[in-house]
Amino acid sequence: ILFPFAANNHLLYMANMIGFAVIGAVGLNLLTGFTGQISLGHAAFIGIGAYASAILITRYGISFWLSIPLAGMVSALAGVLIGIPSLRVKGLYLCIATLASQFIFGFIFVHWESVTKGITGIHIPPPAIGGFQFDTERKFYWITLVFVILAVGYARNLVRSKMGRAFMAVRDRDLAAEIMGIDLFRYKLSSFAISSFYAGVAGALWVSFLKVVTPEHFPFLLSIEYLAMIIVGGLGSVIGSIFGAIFMTLVPETLSVLSDVIKEMAPGWENLIIPFKEVVFGFLIVGFLVFEPRGLVEIWNRTKKFFILWPFSY
Repeated sequence: ILFPFAANNHLLYMANMIGFAVIGAVGLNLLTGFTGQISLGHAAFIGIGAYASAILITRYGISFWLSIPLAGMVSALAGVLIGIPSLRVKGLYLCIATLASQFIFGFIFVHWESVTKGITGIHIPPPAIGGFQFDTERKFYWITLVFVILAVGYARNLVRSKMGRAFMAVRDRDLAAEIMGIDLFRYKLSSFAISSFYAGVAGALWVSFLKVVTPEHFPFLLSIEYLAMIIVGGLGSVIGSIFGAIFMTLVPETLSVLSDVIKEMAPGWENLIIPFKEVVFGFLIVGFLVFEPRGLVEIWNRTKKFFILWPFSY
């Protein structure tokens, strides 16, 4: 609450981007971390929500506030359609199915120009309440903050509910879960729908903040980034999704700052840092899988336990 009053525009921009990433990462963690359904098409569902919101606002005159849940529902419907094969396939085969969705929807974003306007994109007016427009980083921060609180709060309660326990049973052993009476088809599709709804909301907020949506916003690398967020943050943890989103959003920013420093100290060498973004993502994923497979959330839990006992070890 105090942050926007002390931060400059660049920090507020980063805070908004982290907020969108948190919403998307929590959604993916509900699918992959809690239900065990690996998805490589998360960026496609973010894109569906983004385009749905942009079209509803610009073509049908629907307000931004109503377009957000509607965009989430459109993404949820797409998630259900992609999730139907999840009853028959899992593991690597499910990865390929979701990967196919990434390229299918990416093709649609580019070539269905009568709806998406292709590479030209759709320009979106800023959200407004009456005559007050949320047209700056500081003003939009409050919208992002509210949606992050709602998304995280719902996810925290969901994983403690009957549905959340069913998700985890499916993840741990789907055959045993089915024997216990858990409807695999229902809960797998529900997980895909909820995850895609989160992705759609994140996409709708993101493009309203940027005020434009184009196919370039949703490459395959974005799906890898979100997968990296939940691996680095901690699979099967809502708080881990937050840590992972913050960490992985700040990595490119750190590389940019490092590039500027190198540019001043050794001109010409800064070009070597720019391509390192993908390399850094790869090293981070492998590093956390090897040295801290439970992610940043495990480091956070160990730190809390240390201070609970400190200064006495007993």
